[in-house]
Amino acid sequence: MLQRLKDRVRQYNPSADLRRIDEAFAYGAQHHAGQKRASGDDFIAHPVAVAYIVADLELDEPTVIAALLHDVVEDTDADLEEVRRLFGHEVALLVDGVTKLSRLNFKSRVEEQAENLRKMFLAMAKDIRVILIKLADRLHNMRTLSHVEERKQQAKARETLEIFAPLAHRLGISRIQWELEDLALQYLEPERYRDLAERIPRQRAEREALIQDIMAQIRRRLAEVGIEADIQGRAKHLYSIYRKVYEQGKDLSEIYDLVAVRIIVHSLKDCYGALGVVHTMWRPLPGRFKDYIATPKSNMYQSLHTTVVGPGGEPFEVQIRTWEMHRTAEYGIAAHWRYKEGTTASRDDFDAKLSWLREILEWQSDLRDAREFMESLKLDVFSDEVFVFTPKGDVIELPAGSTPIDFAYRIHTEVGHHCVGAKVNGRLVPIDHRLDNGDIVEIITSKQSAGPSRDWLALVKTNTAKNRIRQFLKRQRREENLERGREALEREARSQGVRLSELWTDEAA
Repeated sequence: MLQRLKDRVRQYNPSADLRRIDEAFAYGAQHHAGQKRASGDDFIAHPVAVAYIVADLELDEPTVIAALLHDVVEDTDADLEEVRRLFGHEVALLVDGVTKLSRLNFKSRVEEQAENLRKMFLAMAKDIRVILIKLADRLHNMRTLSHVEERKQQAKARETLEIFAPLAHRLGISRIQWELEDLALQYLEPERYRDLAERIPRQRAEREALIQDIMAQIRRRLAEVGIEADIQGRAKHLYSIYRKVYEQGKDLSEIYDLVAVRIIVHSLKDCYGALGVVHTMWRPLPGRFKDYIATPKSNMYQSLHTTVVGPGGEPFEVQIRTWEMHRTAEYGIAAHWRYKEGTTASRDDFDAKLSWLREILEWQSDLRDAREFMESLKLDVFSDEVFVFTPKGDVIELPAGSTPIDFAYRIHTEVGHHCVGAKVNGRLVPIDHRLDNGDIVEIITSKQSAGPSRDWLALVKTNTAKNRIRQFLKRQRREENLERGREALEREARSQGVRLSELWTDEAA
């Protein structure tokens, strides 16, 4: 168990001090001695499993050690100061951060839940490794959830699907996101889960020979044009299929990417070269090409996606990416952590990838209403996104369901305030028009515009737009109140036979 962990750390970090990992294990085993998991295993098996998940993300040595110790302060008589003395300040900070997160209750009433989410985002902003350990902790707990009572299974599964899986998605860690979603579904929808788990392998088996033949053909053609590539068959995870079947009403036979082909190459040039090869081999389906390299997703994901009509008229999906893009797709923000301590440019790049987190922390203090904060989080963090373009070709990312007003305020506050209309793909649309991926949006403004109305608050999706509109309306009310006060004062002054200018002069004197 411990040796497997050390072997994994040595794989990606040959200079790691494995003695410190031994010491952390010994300290944890000593303090957790006699404690058992619900499965009957010794408790120490849990922190070792969590540390292995962290090591599988190839995080640094202090994070692996903190993962080994993440429960000692909360569940034993261990003292944080002792952890600091034995393992250093950095490890102690991480253990303290995870301990505080473990005490948060996301099943509480809305007000407490909102406050707990605020605390979680603050912890992430201080050190993203805290939430990475917490995600690893949740993943192992979900893997062993069968050993707890049904009521707890339901609560943990729902919390996982609503909080932790979307968070893993937002951080770009697809391997953890997908497993969390599939595990949660197993407990929340057991019958549908079993149904799909039985049917999908049959569908995949029917397509397996076809996919293997397609991969062999692509491999030959790429070799002919000098593109070195690794070609894989990729099985779609169960939860995403569940959503298509039960939420979108699709039949399994209509889902083209139960098994998809993934092409991994060495350079950006080869990505587009491989795409050209695939499109000369098979006819692409209109509307099914997505360039996430030119317009990366908000969670850093980059790939080319295309669906083509293969042999026998059977559609299938192809994803094309470089090895660096593949690493980011699998590990997300964790893939960039190791570069954070490098050059100023690499630190700036890492910070840019977490800009969405800073935005949350900037506006969350302005929202006093807990329900409003929760709704904003659902839109700005836990929702799908659309990518639209300015007329100059700049990419603007917005939550799904956004309108031209959201787009206008994302460009600039004054553009939003003076918006009187919009064109989408060259056609005039109402300001409540819902934007779709790939739309080209042009905002029509007028300096004579009276500014946003209160009705706009019901039309916009982004928190940025809502805040700017509220600020405008608040300032407008203040100016109106000042004007009414001045007019009342003038009327009173006239009734007393006094000119207002004389009052100001006397006051000044």
